[in-house]
Amino acid sequence: MRSFSTDFTAELNELFKWRRDVRRFTDRPVPNDLLDECLDQMRHAPSVGLSAPWRLIHVESDSARAAAIENFEAANAQALQGYSGDQAKRYAGLKLSGLREAPVHLAVFCDDTTRKGSGLGAATMPQMRAYSVAGAIMYLWLATRSRGLGMGWVSILDPVKLCSDLDAPAEWELVAYLCLGWPEEETETPELIRAGWETEAPKPEVLTR
Repeated sequence: MRSFSTDFTAELNELFKWRRDVRRFTDRPVPNDLLDECLDQMRHAPSVGLSAPWRLIHVESDSARAAAIENFEAANAQALQGYSGDQAKRYAGLKLSGLREAPVHLAVFCDDTTRKGSGLGAATMPQMRAYSVAGAIMYLWLATRSRGLGMGWVSILDPVKLCSDLDAPAEWELVAYLCLGWPEEETETPELIRAGWETEAPKPEVLTR
């Protein structure tokens, strides 16, 4: 079994801490070869039955990017209505996406109709394909961060409308809309903690049976 040095393990732990949801980007472009290098790491992610069900759309056109931004802004305005008082004021002040600034937009989908893997492991838990896509996204996230890039996951969206606007195949289900680029600032503290929205995640609770 391949083993790794204590120095590597220490740096990996640092990478985990510095993997943050980035929402503030510079306008510096991301070279295509660097983006391809990061995307290639997704193929090393585990997937149920080795199905590799992730599918991606690189959202490049002005019209498609504008549709995603409009989608977010409408969903964000609706989400604001769910809060009141000081919490509503705090929510309204949060920067919840880097859609306008990020040089790269990626939509990531799960293809539940894939024949790869021959259905192994998905008959009893079909959601495992979507979980596999989420795992591959984390591989991408760590790959980008290790190369100095930042990434943000935008979840305040209408997924049905977004799939329609992107003309995604009907059998693809949206898992994530990602913003990617060079961070405007470097910090290991999540923005929602700095803004006073939430506190740091606790150590996982493990039950014994």
